[in-house]
Amino acid sequence: MSWSRIVPVALFVVLTIFLAIGLTRDPSVIPTEMIDREMPQFELPELREETTVTEADLVGEIALVNVFGSWCVACLQEHPTLMQLSRDDTVKIVGVNWRDDRVDALDWLEEHGDPYDTIIFDEESDLVIEIGVTGAPETFVLDPDGRIRYKQIGPITPEVWKDTIRPVIEAIELEAAGEAASS
Repeated sequence: MSWSRIVPVALFVVLTIFLAIGLTRDPSVIPTEMIDREMPQFELPELREETTVTEADLVGEIALVNVFGSWCVACLQEHPTLMQLSRDDTVKIVGVNWRDDRVDALDWLEEHGDPYDTIIFDEESDLVIEIGVTGAPETFVLDPDGRIRYKQIGPITPEVWKDTIRPVIEAIELEAAGEAASS
């Protein structure tokens, strides 16, 4: 058999293997290098107040850090879920208002409701670049030590809350209870 016949067949087999592996991966899962890392250091203004927020403000309890903007259509889809979590006082919710005009953001919250305990105003994308945001909405689950434990890309629906995010929070709570018991 000549090389002119073997090389194309070998290339076809290699290409087929790579395509088959690619088809088995979930395209909605985008890996992040931030999992199990602390929130990076930052100091940004709070949207509603004349104060600043730092990474130290996110330490002490489990928190959802939710990236949103008044311009974000998909943020409207998850907003009722965030409002319900806020009404139920389920978890601390920290907003990151990304690439927005302050007045537009405040008007949007006035119209749709404000589920956030704190809102970081990230007008220049300083924080979102550091944590690897690819688009809004994205939500990060932080443990009490301020480490990122999970990243949700896309809206938080009731199903996503129940099937994905709540189990992550429950696992963090179990870890904390186990650490407290062993101390």
